[in-house]
Amino acid sequence: MANYHSLSKELQERIAEDNRQHRENPYAFSDEKVVRRLKGHDKPNVWRPAFVRDVEKIIHVPYYNRYSDKTQVFSFYQNDDISRRALHVQLVARIARNIGNVLGLNENLIEAIALGHDIGHTPFGHAGERILSELYRQHTGRFFNHNVHSVRVLDGIIHRNISLQTLDGILCHNGELELKEYRPCKMDTFEEFDEKVESCYVDEKNIGTLIPCTLEGCVMRICDIIAYLGKDRQDAMRLGLLREKRFSEDVIGSSNAEIINNFTVNLIENSYGKPYLKMDEAFFAALRQAKTENYQMIYNNKKLNDTYENEIRPMFGELYEELLRQAESGDKNSIFYRHHMAYVAQNNFYTGNEYEPYESQEKNQLVVDFLASVTDRYFIELYHYLFPKGKHDVKYTGYF
Repeated sequence: MANYHSLSKELQERIAEDNRQHRENPYAFSDEKVVRRLKGHDKPNVWRPAFVRDVEKIIHVPYYNRYSDKTQVFSFYQNDDISRRALHVQLVARIARNIGNVLGLNENLIEAIALGHDIGHTPFGHAGERILSELYRQHTGRFFNHNVHSVRVLDGIIHRNISLQTLDGILCHNGELELKEYRPCKMDTFEEFDEKVESCYVDEKNIGTLIPCTLEGCVMRICDIIAYLGKDRQDAMRLGLLREKRFSEDVIGSSNAEIINNFTVNLIENSYGKPYLKMDEAFFAALRQAKTENYQMIYNNKKLNDTYENEIRPMFGELYEELLRQAESGDKNSIFYRHHMAYVAQNNFYTGNEYEPYESQEKNQLVVDFLASVTDRYFIELYHYLFPKGKHDVKYTGYF
C-alpha cells in the first residue's frame, strides 16, 4: 500500500497565509548580493536576473551535452530506461526547486547549482572518479573529486564568469555525505572560495568539511541524495539486479515516488521559516540506513565492479600515460591537442588577469581535464583508437 506523507494542517495554513501576505523569507539569498570574478560583466536585468544568467551559462557550456552519455550507476547496460547523469541533474533540480519554492528561497540559484553540480563528473560514475583520482595522486600527490572538478570546468577550463554562490553550491554538493541539519557557512569573497577549493586538492579529508554558504546550496545538497536514493534502486530492479525492497516503509516509503514526496514533506515541516535545513531523527536514521543498503545491494555489485577493475582501470592507466606523453611532446597534431586543447580554446569567451592561461597549466592537470570530460562511449573509442591492439574492452548487456 502506498505510503505518502503530508504536511501538517497547521503548517499548510501558515504557508498559505504567508503567501497571501507576500511575506518573503529573510534567509533566502538575494540576487542583489551576487558576486562574480569579472565584476563589470553579466550585469542582471529584468529578463535575465543574476542566477538565471548562471542557469543559461551552464546549460550552454559544451560539456553540458556530455551529461547524456555519462553513467549514473549502471555502466555496462544498453537500456534507455535507466538513468544517465543528464536525467539525474534534472531530477535534482526539480526536487530542489520544489522544496525551495515552498521555503521561499531563490529558485534560480537552486537550479543553477543543480544543473552544474555534476558537470565535472568522470565517465563510469564513481568508479571512474576513484580510478582517476588514484592516477592523479600517483603523478602529483593531489586528489581528484568530481564536485571540485565541476567547479574547475566552469571556473578554470570553460570560463563563464559563474557567480561565487553557484560555484560554492556546486563545490559543497557532495551527495555522499549526509547531515541531519545544514546551516550555511559565511563566505563572501573569491579569495576565501579559492582557498576552500585548493584545500580539497591537497587533502581529501577536506571534502568532508564542506558546507554551502547559502540555504539554496544546502537544499540542493540534500536533494542530490533524495534524487538518487530510490531511483538507483528502481533502475537496479529494472535490470534484474535487485528483486527486493528493503526500505523501512513506515518511515520513508518503499518506492521512488514515495521517497521523494516523504523527504520533501519532512524537510519542509522541519525547516520552514528557519535559518537552516533539517530533517527529523527518524528520517535521518532511515536515510543513512537506505544508503547503506544501496551500497550493499547495488554499488558493491561484484559483476559491475569486476568490469571496472579488470577493464576500465587498466584502460584509464594506459590512456593517462599516453595522453600525458602527448601533452608533454607539444605535438599539435596529437589527439590530446586536437580533441582537448583546441576544444577548450574554441569555447572560452573570457580572457584576462582573473584567469590563468589554460595552455600554461600543469600537464597532469590538463590530462585529467580531458579524461574527466569524456563520456563512456568516447572513452571506449578513444582507447581503441590510441591502442588498436589493446587487450581491454567492455562487453555491454544489450536489449535482446
